[in-house]
Amino acid sequence: MLQTSSEDGGEVGKARAEIDIDKPANAVWAVAGDFGGIGGWMPGIESCTVDGDDRILKMMGMEITERLERRDDEAREIVYGIVGGVPVGNHRATITVVGQGDGSHVTWDVEVEPDEMTEMMQGIYQQSLQALKEHLAG
Repeated sequence: MLQTSSEDGGEVGKARAEIDIDKPANAVWAVAGDFGGIGGWMPGIESCTVDGDDRILKMMGMEITERLERRDDEAREIVYGIVGGVPVGNHRATITVVGQGDGSHVTWDVEVEPDEMTEMMQGIYQQSLQALKEHLAG
């Protein structure tokens, strides 16, 4: 799902990646909600280090810094943004895990500027959710 809106004159793209995982929500959240644990399941990450509220990812020849904005265990939601390393004016991502019977529904929403980055980010997050599902199955 891709959508574009204009705020402050700039084009902000919005997208959602989502997947169903046949594991209880708390088990999925234990992995998806671990801000520093993303290097264990997201494809392409060579290293992940956490320094306070920042995580530094080395991937595809880049060093990307992401900052944790909010982590809510009760809502099973984590919000973070890219603050350095890639040419984005604005980036905010939200991962949410919702229980569905014995399984879970996981969404990874992104708002990114420039809008040209939206489709790429959505594709990366969709692949990453598939990798998360496979990681949890293994």
